[in-house]
Amino acid sequence: KRALPKMQKEHNMESIVYVGMDVHKDSYSICCYKAKEDKFYYEKKIKAETKRVIKYLESVKEIFGEETIFFCGYEAGSTGYGLYRDLEKEGYACVVMAPTSLKKSANQKVKNDRVDARYLAKTLFTKDYSAVNVTTEEDEAIKEFCQMRLSIQTELKESKQKLLSFLLRQGKKYEESGYWTIKHKNWLAKLEFENKLLKEIFNEYMISVNTNEQRLKTIENRLKEIAKEKVVKEKVDKLVCFSGIETLTAVTIVSTVGDFNRFSSAYHFSKYLGLTCKEDSSGGRERRLGITKSGSKNLRRLLVESAKSIKKTNLKGKKSRRLLERQQGKDPLVVAYADKCRYRIRHKIAHLELRGKSANVATSAAARELACFIWGMMTNNIA
Repeated sequence: KRALPKMQKEHNMESIVYVGMDVHKDSYSICCYKAKEDKFYYEKKIKAETKRVIKYLESVKEIFGEETIFFCGYEAGSTGYGLYRDLEKEGYACVVMAPTSLKKSANQKVKNDRVDARYLAKTLFTKDYSAVNVTTEEDEAIKEFCQMRLSIQTELKESKQKLLSFLLRQGKKYEESGYWTIKHKNWLAKLEFENKLLKEIFNEYMISVNTNEQRLKTIENRLKEIAKEKVVKEKVDKLVCFSGIETLTAVTIVSTVGDFNRFSSAYHFSKYLGLTCKEDSSGGRERRLGITKSGSKNLRRLLVESAKSIKKTNLKGKKSRRLLERQQGKDPLVVAYADKCRYRIRHKIAHLELRGKSANVATSAAARELACFIWGMMTNNIA
């Protein structure tokens, strides 16, 4: 059962006013809800500015009295956490609600900003929602940097695909295996086109690929510098002790998750990542389905890739040179725990594949195990 917010414990419930805010890029729809009277007050649509919200709250407080306590809330979306942080700085309690936790009625026939604001205000009172964890501004900035790297990776992939498609249409086929290897790049450098226009097109595609490669390299070098900053260094130094997790992956995990202690167990952390199984059981029948795939798609992909990397490690347990460099000088308990994870995941994958499970199922299960070990590392549960 969700605990009452601190301010609800310290103040008389009758003095609390619940403020629902339906936020958009250009406008906010706001209304107040008093639980004792079960009535909505002062519904208003204002310009999307924090100062307008604060002015609204101050004017309502003059009417309700100085003892009035506001509890504000809005649905997480594209507008981010700026409004939340600004209200907290001004001393107003605020919460950002996870959209997936809000239960909308199937019988609702009318939906508009006013109705949504009312619904959010009443949901704040019933506490029938899950709050989004709002990371610090430093963590959010690093998270945005990691997101920019992902965007550039996507642009690079698209530019490479466009180049290869163009060459295929012109009958230029690479006969050997492995694209974007040194051999493949040497082959590209030797390509000739009789038509000047086609040659110009090819050069433009190559410029796009080379530019994105350079941009990606610059971003990755900057992220390696960020990994040494105090705000993330301690956590990153622990995560890189795991096989399959290097600096860039570790920084992404740390900046996206934020506080690992908000998860009460390893299961809840893996559930947050969408790596737990769905279930469709009824009566005496039990049926397990695929993973839920909720939460961050990027984090889930990174853990799956890490699990695949662990699968390819040396069968005799010999560590790679890169892993030894990452573990050098680290706490022996942390290194031992990371090594335990490596052996456990290799055994897990081999066991599932021997039972006839597909490689994808085995890797997903291994990624879930890895998530549990990461939670243990980050919360100091490494016994």
